[in-house]
Amino acid sequence: MAKKKLYDSSVAKCVEITERAHIMLFNSFSFMVFFPIVVLLYFVLPHKIRYLWLLVASYYFYMCWNPTYALLMGVSTLITYLSGLLIGRENEVALRGAEEARGAKRRKHLWVFLSMFLNLGILFFFKYFDFFIENMNLALAANGVTLLRPEFDVILPVGISFYTFQALSYTMDVYRGDIYTEKNPFKYALFVSFFPQLVAGPIERSKNLLVQISVRHYFDYERAKAGLLLMLWGLFMKLVIADRAAVIVNFVYNDYDHYKGIPLIVATLLFGLQIYCDFASYSALAIGSAQVMGFRLMDNFKQPYFSRSIAEFWRRWHISLSTWFRDYLYIPLGGNRKGTFRKYLNIVIVFVVSGLWHGANWTFVMWGLLHGLFQVIGQITNPLKNKTTDFLGIDRESFGYRFVQILITYCLANFAWIFFRAPDIESAFGIIENMTALWNPWYVTYGGLYRLGLPNEEVFVLLFAIAILFIASVIQYRGVCIREWFGKQFFVFRWIAVLALIFSIILFGVYGPGYSESEFIYFQF
Repeated sequence: MAKKKLYDSSVAKCVEITERAHIMLFNSFSFMVFFPIVVLLYFVLPHKIRYLWLLVASYYFYMCWNPTYALLMGVSTLITYLSGLLIGRENEVALRGAEEARGAKRRKHLWVFLSMFLNLGILFFFKYFDFFIENMNLALAANGVTLLRPEFDVILPVGISFYTFQALSYTMDVYRGDIYTEKNPFKYALFVSFFPQLVAGPIERSKNLLVQISVRHYFDYERAKAGLLLMLWGLFMKLVIADRAAVIVNFVYNDYDHYKGIPLIVATLLFGLQIYCDFASYSALAIGSAQVMGFRLMDNFKQPYFSRSIAEFWRRWHISLSTWFRDYLYIPLGGNRKGTFRKYLNIVIVFVVSGLWHGANWTFVMWGLLHGLFQVIGQITNPLKNKTTDFLGIDRESFGYRFVQILITYCLANFAWIFFRAPDIESAFGIIENMTALWNPWYVTYGGLYRLGLPNEEVFVLLFAIAILFIASVIQYRGVCIREWFGKQFFVFRWIAVLALIFSIILFGVYGPGYSESEFIYFQF
């Protein structure tokens, strides 16, 4: 199929994708047909073959993007499946005696290494090869040496970082003895390819998802209703908030040289909102659709912008990835067990790698580095902050103190988003320079927001939707499960609220020119 360059309207990164007619987006009509059929047949079919039906449906879901890369996911699945079998066999050998255990341990290390090497090698080739060659050329150019550029273009397979990390976590869990060795290749293949969370997470662990595949699930009306309600909320965040905010963000960031002060600040804050609503909406849709079928996926977001520190932010933002790096990188590096300096170094390493995981661009590396440094500086200054508040007699649990902490954390997180959103490092610093070059608060009072790509009425819709999101987030932050509370209300109230949500999605959802569904930001990672 022919290739074309598309400028990603979500994060303004140029990525090559395959020209396709029918991709399976959660916010597409095709998914509205696909999902009910999958659920209906799942509960109609006998329990012993349901996983096979889900496996077929999951591969069909992924092949709607590009059939060729289903083979790539199959290769990754096969490598980690075989490594699990080999490691499991060595675990059995180790039980025979001390001498056998020593040999088994060496072989286990080999199988883990090969699984990691092969899977990360595939990821490197498809995601980082061009980035590596480009930077090697830049490094060698000073000496007049230039590497030959390959004669082929590599298209980034959608979701490759997600399913690769999920598959590698199984290898590590089997190695550590945290999970049994799955002998059934089709059940394991379903664990890697489970369609609700395949292309953008949450990155599930075998200890949670794999064990659920063999469980008999019965249709439960209340569970299905809760799952569908969560899916509706996800569509609201995506179509009404994220895609509408993206219009202003793209309008300003794509022409940042012509803006100074408030417009860039507003666009940056809206990007923080956009990426949260975009990614959290996908997680809500994934968790909700899995819940309809009886599967429990891990929470991926817990009101991250109410965090009181950057460390807490990462306990609330993209939880499946942050815990993955904690368990499989930070702890193996030594965690906090090898002294203070080593702990800080490990934190920085983890976040730089996390930034690189998001994409082959120095902007992502810088974004990760900033978050690592924010955490290190926060931990270093904690004793001083505590002594200062004690000296001044400030209650650290008072609303005012907590509000200031949340505000500072929010500002730091949004400052880092500049590098995540900018197309390159030079542009990021140009945006920061223009942002601080002029203080013009009257820009808002004189209607400047209405000249940033959205008409007046669209701005009002966005602000109203943000207010709804804020109220819901405050309620959840205070420990109230809205879905449980909602389920206890009078049925007339419930139906009015559900219909209002549905009509708001239909009437105010942003679908793009000519009704073209907008992709989720994290699909490119």
